[in-house]
Amino acid sequence: MKVPVGWTMRLATAALFVGLAMVVTGFQGKEELCAPKAVNATDTDFCTGLEVFYPEVGDVSCMVVPSCNSYRQKITLWPPPTVKFPKASEGADLKKGEIKGQELSAYQPPTPPPLSGFHRYQFSVYQQEGKAISLLPEESVGRGFWDMDKFLSRFQLITPEASTQFMTENYKDSPDADVPVRGSSKPKDQLKTLGLALPVCVHIAHHL
Repeated sequence: MKVPVGWTMRLATAALFVGLAMVVTGFQGKEELCAPKAVNATDTDFCTGLEVFYPEVGDVSCMVVPSCNSYRQKITLWPPPTVKFPKASEGADLKKGEIKGQELSAYQPPTPPPLSGFHRYQFSVYQQEGKAISLLPEESVGRGFWDMDKFLSRFQLITPEASTQFMTENYKDSPDADVPVRGSSKPKDQLKTLGLALPVCVHIAHHL
């Protein structure tokens, strides 16, 4: 049986569309596999309203930085993330992630040591209420000399207005390692914090 020319063209066009659909679907699937995955449910209670954006990988709030595309290595080289507080009652800068004010301690990127497992990098926003935030001389030496509880207590910064965290591990470690649940590793006493003299005070803490 002879197939009309018109039908031949239609079949060829249909085959082309199917081929394109397969290519596009395969590409999207690969990208989805490389997207950040949510932290375990026990860690989500710390995520209350902040968004943290890094280049390429996007918003890592309440996420685990994926090992693909060298993201866990790149994050140690990227500049400070954009931190947004969309529900800020006042202060358009915070809503857009344009944080201004006095920087008490310079940003340091996540650098988890090899074979130390996943680390939690936590961001908290506190209401300053007109208080001037400053460091003690020993705290100025380095963030390793900060005691988080004492620092917050000194300025009566009790409950954060918003907070979030992300998790990552050293890029040389196994990409298939299980992400720990809260309580499976003890937080370090060292505080890695960024303080800003704004209507709010932003703190970045690092815990195992």
